[in-house]
Amino acid sequence: MSSTVKLETSNLSLSFNRLTGSLEGIYSKVSDWHILNRPHLALSWRIMLPLEGRRNNNAWGHLQAKSPECKVSDKSVTFVWDRITSEFGGEHDIKVTTVCEIVGDKAVFRMNIKNNSDLYVENVYYPYFGDLHRPAGCKEFSFQHGAYCGMKKYEMYPIFRNPVGTHSVDYPTLNVEDHINPPMYPFGLASDENGNGLYIGVAERRIEAVTWHAECHPGWRNSNEFRVFDEDRFGDKDVFIRFAVGHLPFVAPRSEFDLLPFSIQAYKGNWNAGASCYTKDSKAWNKLPENIPSWAREPHSWLQIHINSPEDELRIKFKDLPKVGEECKKYGIKAIQLVGWNDGGQDRGNPSHTPDPRLGTFDELKEAISKIQSMGVKVILFNKYTWADQSNDDFEDVYKELAIKDPYNNYYVYKGYQYMTLSQLTNVNTRRLIPMCFGSEKYREICNREFRKCVDLGADGILFDECLHHSPTLCCFDTSHGHRYGAPTYSWDEELIKGFREIVKDREFLIAGEAVYDFQHNYYDLSYVRTWGRDHKPTSRFMRPSGLIMSAVIGFNDRGMINQCLLNRYIMSYEPFNFKGMPSDFPETVAYGNKMDKLRTDLSEYFWYGEFMDKLGGCVKDSEGGDHEYYAVYRSTNGKHGMIICNYDETKAIKVKPQLDSGEKLTQYRLVDDDDLTPFDTWITIPPSSAAAVI
Repeated sequence: MSSTVKLETSNLSLSFNRLTGSLEGIYSKVSDWHILNRPHLALSWRIMLPLEGRRNNNAWGHLQAKSPECKVSDKSVTFVWDRITSEFGGEHDIKVTTVCEIVGDKAVFRMNIKNNSDLYVENVYYPYFGDLHRPAGCKEFSFQHGAYCGMKKYEMYPIFRNPVGTHSVDYPTLNVEDHINPPMYPFGLASDENGNGLYIGVAERRIEAVTWHAECHPGWRNSNEFRVFDEDRFGDKDVFIRFAVGHLPFVAPRSEFDLLPFSIQAYKGNWNAGASCYTKDSKAWNKLPENIPSWAREPHSWLQIHINSPEDELRIKFKDLPKVGEECKKYGIKAIQLVGWNDGGQDRGNPSHTPDPRLGTFDELKEAISKIQSMGVKVILFNKYTWADQSNDDFEDVYKELAIKDPYNNYYVYKGYQYMTLSQLTNVNTRRLIPMCFGSEKYREICNREFRKCVDLGADGILFDECLHHSPTLCCFDTSHGHRYGAPTYSWDEELIKGFREIVKDREFLIAGEAVYDFQHNYYDLSYVRTWGRDHKPTSRFMRPSGLIMSAVIGFNDRGMINQCLLNRYIMSYEPFNFKGMPSDFPETVAYGNKMDKLRTDLSEYFWYGEFMDKLGGCVKDSEGGDHEYYAVYRSTNGKHGMIICNYDETKAIKVKPQLDSGEKLTQYRLVDDDDLTPFDTWITIPPSSAAAVI
């Protein structure tokens, strides 16, 4: 019998060592890339089992003295270790079962742990790639994953930085900060500059504590530039990258646990091709809320305005808020997000949502909201439930017991935010924010109580700021909250919103959040983000082509940002003076924004209700035959295709040729500044700081 087990997908070949369970080979058929190809570096899994006086105690799958039981079928391989041995703890009554199964185009990796020992299974590295090798001949190899609403990129060749610090690890190490980990950002892409890529992503919709982890062995060739070796061997040392999906399951003694499964798939193309590996699967569990208010579904814009901070500016009294509504009506703005209205101002007093008495009474705010609504303008109240303000008078008595606790039974502390004064901007008197445990039913009841205040004020909705994270936490260890030891702190994000939905089930009410992670799009109506930069990758929009996403527009002649909102189907949130001003403070920006909204209203079957495809399905060439990168393809509701093409240059016009992969002919375009479509044959000239809708 061969010692090697092979599995095949349409895009991958995988080989496993029957005697050790190690993953010895991965070959990309679409790129002719040997992703893993050095069997002596192969790994199966790694499990950390902390001992008294020896926390960093690991069991390695490929080093187990007894070979695992191996079961093979056409589509899967299963390995079973009945008991495992760790480096310093001897043999443990822990049963480990791994399965690699071919499901469609993907190889799915699953692990079950049956822990009959007296120890916690704290960390698990699986799947574990012992030698993630860059494609032959590439000049750059990197790993990228979702972050906020875009992508974050880490170089792995020829540069491999060490963001965790040399004091922390033996080798340059990539380890992702808490709030941008999977499954909140559900996939990662290892790829080179030629479009050779490996997708690694979650295989089901479930919240667990997981991270990405990579080590560069043996280390830097040149530490002055963080430069690694070109060759595969240096002297007597192998040169390689270990890469793992790192799990933090905290499997309790005498319990059983299934790790969050992950899948891999090879692809060829840009990040859209990689992300498509996820969207093909996520259609099975992704949806949008059923009762999104009708006004929010149409093209429109918002104004965000801040009226108080922790440093007590007290900018606008409640009774004067209708003046803001009058300006919004004048400039055609549909909704106001009101920030800093709560007691103490923005980022103070959390989670209290009592109106600040220095700005007026509850009834004065309620009356102001009603007057603004009578103008046809919606009012959305800024909310925040992630934290409790440590400086609150009632923190010790009410909130301390409900805070997320670390393994030492101390609450975590978030850095907080600084406002306006030198004392705050230099972090002298910052109000620290303590992340609260949504797993505590008692805390969720407090949130429900505070949410009802917004409903009683008559608001049209809330925007839950920082709903996307619980930084700096991933797990809570306080079992008095009613959850297991080490439970993932993101587990009850949906439960909280279900509670809010129940309160407003009989009325139209918008529930929006900041930069909601992918799973949250299922239960938030709208996501508010900030997407500055020509290099912004619209990851959330690509994963959720029909979701409502809104981005900040702050500049005083902000044509470029407005063009980006058109490109990516983002609602505009006008925010002059960093959301401290009025629409009349930047008339040029609002005028151009209104033209843009009119364009996508007139062509809404393409660029509002159509499907966003980003770069898939077409290309744009410049006058010299090169690729113009600032465009997006849309599939309209009638099945035809269109494009948005942006010219971000502020001084030069560009001449471009749009083409669809299908061969479908594009014949008309409209600039944002125009009222009508213009016919064209091959080329379009786009003025500086402008954009064209092409159909």
